[in-house]
Amino acid sequence: MLRIAVPNKGSLSGPASAMLHEAGYQQRKESKELVLVDPGNEVEFFYLRPRDIAIYVSSGKLDIGITGRDLLIDSGANAEEILPLGFARSTFRFAAKPGTAQGIDDLAGRTVATSYEGIVGKHLADSGVDASVIHLDGAVETAIELGVAQVIADVVETGTSLRNAGLEVFGEPIMKSEAIVIRRTGADADEPKVKQFLRRLQGVLVARTYVMMDYDCRAEHLEQAVALTPGLESPTISPLHNEGWVAVRSMVPTKDAQRVMDDLYAIGARAILTTAIHACRL
Repeated sequence: MLRIAVPNKGSLSGPASAMLHEAGYQQRKESKELVLVDPGNEVEFFYLRPRDIAIYVSSGKLDIGITGRDLLIDSGANAEEILPLGFARSTFRFAAKPGTAQGIDDLAGRTVATSYEGIVGKHLADSGVDASVIHLDGAVETAIELGVAQVIADVVETGTSLRNAGLEVFGEPIMKSEAIVIRRTGADADEPKVKQFLRRLQGVLVARTYVMMDYDCRAEHLEQAVALTPGLESPTISPLHNEGWVAVRSMVPTKDAQRVMDDLYAIGARAILTTAIHACRL
């Protein structure tokens, strides 16, 4: 039975469970449940603190896990990313009082406060910068005001909280994070159950990204229509009862669907429909 770690709380938890449900797996109904067995899919889910998941997976006690790229790197665990999941995206940046630093080289000899000392320490070392890193659990913006550090490193979304604290970001991003699937470094990449699990999640990602588009068009306009809806490999073309007309079916990126419908209509296509894709295998 495949043993999978799932975040039990925080920004990763809800979207991870929703994706697993879309992929056909049972999920817990109560937040107090720590373990759930899905016998039909031969999977056992363990709901753990997001920060601990990489450690459990690296130990080999669990086969794979869903966590954040930031948490994997920060943990220093012997685990690796095998599939990005596209949610819980975040960017890590340095911030300080305006005019006190322009780039990472300005951090030499200074103290950086962060909740992710593993990420920051590695980034500084990789950049050849000798700076001190101290760990704080949350609210790192106050570290500069209280004189604990001269610089902070934290997740930045809009930057509003930093500006409210009289700080500004500087330099290049430390890293970009999102939810990912991880496994122990060196684990069997061809393990059938793991490959099946990844195919299911990849199917969910595709289903969320594309819609199925159906429309009718005149045969003489088919090449123009196909150029607008090339699909993943090629569209499905079927003759209609009315001579000179064909029906076309193709996958189209969801974000482009309305524009494509307008362009198809402009070249004479009619009965243009889009339908959601609930599951797929490519």
